[in-house]
Amino acid sequence: MPSLVTLLLYIFAGAALGSLMLLTGIPAAPLLGAILGAGLLSISGQLEAAAWPLGTKTVLGIGIGTVIGTGINRETLGELQSLWKPALVITFTLLITGILLGFLISRFLGVETVVAILGAAPGGTIGMSLVGAEYGVGAAVAALHAIRLLTVLLVIPAVLNFLSPAGSAGITK
Repeated sequence: MPSLVTLLLYIFAGAALGSLMLLTGIPAAPLLGAILGAGLLSISGQLEAAAWPLGTKTVLGIGIGTVIGTGINRETLGELQSLWKPALVITFTLLITGILLGFLISRFLGVETVVAILGAAPGGTIGMSLVGAEYGVGAAVAALHAIRLLTVLLVIPAVLNFLSPAGSAGITK
């Protein structure tokens, strides 16, 4: 099958399940659905691996970075005046924990060190997968982060719903 047709089938599978996941009300449902849709198609073995045109990942990375960047505004910067200390504590705790966990996973579970450290890193699926691709382990890192992301997106909202008072829009102090 021509690679363009294969690529379009993967895009369709991701878009279809991503669109269907909108009905679930799960946070980041389109991303989750797209990962599952394309991943399930890939796992099925019915198609060869998608061959993305040269530069596609770079363009997508720039696009995603731009989407995230547009969410940063003066209000966000104002919030950082009170959040910078927790941000530093959270960041360094996650970095140190991720690195230590990566080494433990590598040593005791036999996972390649680069895969384990990038897989345990606190970054997002896309970012860490792109970094992994630079080291030749993008698919393995993406798989670890996809599992983490799926779990976090399902568990954290459930925990927040459990902790918040009935009918409340959010958790208060």
